[in-house]
Amino acid sequence: MTTALETFQQGGILAYPTEAVFGLGCDPDNDEAINKLLSIKSRPADKGLILLAGNYSQLLPYIDDSKIPQDKRFAVLSRWPDGITQIVAKNPDTSNLLTGRFDTIAVRVTSQPDVVALCLATNKPIVSTSANLSGKPPAKTWQEIPNELADKIDFIIKGKTLGFDQPSTIIDALSGDVIRS
Repeated sequence: MTTALETFQQGGILAYPTEAVFGLGCDPDNDEAINKLLSIKSRPADKGLILLAGNYSQLLPYIDDSKIPQDKRFAVLSRWPDGITQIVAKNPDTSNLLTGRFDTIAVRVTSQPDVVALCLATNKPIVSTSANLSGKPPAKTWQEIPNELADKIDFIIKGKTLGFDQPSTIIDALSGDVIRS
């Protein structure tokens, strides 16, 4: 039986619990997997995706950490883990499939144990988008993942969300301005 780690390493698509909803994701360094994920979701590539990590250091290859001024660093890092997705400057080498039409990238650190374990095993974040078809409500449990999606997913981590009521709030990391509440 294939594991979540093997699925990730082989370019598969995983469904997994986040703070409030189930996410769909893959290896952020595998453009073929990201394209497959976008196709499954019927999601336009120009919207960008979120990276979900078990710790901040896993995000460093994808962001431009030097663009976070020293006087803002504590505020940015103290918003984690859980519930807050922050928009930060991207590393110029980061795939446009992750960032869409933006020169920034959406990132979050979580404490959800299944995600943390996967991110620690791979030493990288996982791409994260809600487990739903575009425009439909996101699944809050693995059993709620629509069949038309479940049939295209390579592995489902059958864990539990952290029980948050709403998907993550998205904010500009430096200004604190809310983009999605």
